[in-house]
Amino acid sequence: MSVSGRDRAYDYLRNTVLADPAAQGTFLNEQDIADRIGVSRTPIREALLMLSAEELVRLVPKRGAYIPELTAGELRELIELRGVLERFAAERVLATGTAPIEELLAALADQRGKDDRTFIEADTRFHTILVRAAGNEMLARTYETLRARQVVSGLVALRGGSAGRREAVLTEHEAIVAALAAGDPGPAREAITAHLDATLRAQLAIR
Repeated sequence: MSVSGRDRAYDYLRNTVLADPAAQGTFLNEQDIADRIGVSRTPIREALLMLSAEELVRLVPKRGAYIPELTAGELRELIELRGVLERFAAERVLATGTAPIEELLAALADQRGKDDRTFIEADTRFHTILVRAAGNEMLARTYETLRARQVVSGLVALRGGSAGRREAVLTEHEAIVAALAAGDPGPAREAITAHLDATLRAQLAIR
């Protein structure tokens, strides 16, 4: 099945352009993006309308599409929402016996010894695997809408945080996997909360 120009533009903008911390606080050049992915400016504009509806860009009259910086309040709200979704997912997979331990370990292995961008992509995949394993498609789609913000906030924290943050993330992920493998929802919830709280502290430390 062929992918429309609008959908190609939407995917590229949301998962590549908007996931770059350097793009925050800048205006997008429609023609440059169109040239990069080989489409006309019309599908770029259609994609920007979709992203504007998701509040990922702001359409400014006579100036174009602006990528706003994530505020401290937005970072807190993002972590709160992730916590609700991820803790629910953990409880569901443990109740149904569908905890994706091997997939989580594979994503964790992909984080080791990688550059910042690959590290954060694997980090995002780690959490997405858990949420998808809950078997609730609407929940999974809701979580997927957070991806661009997750990648940006993760990269910002990694590049501007403490030197030990990378290893701390790996340790926190290992704790989540261990709790899920043990089959106890209480420690699993606590491990997720501890990880997200530490992530937020790292993000806010450099605002």
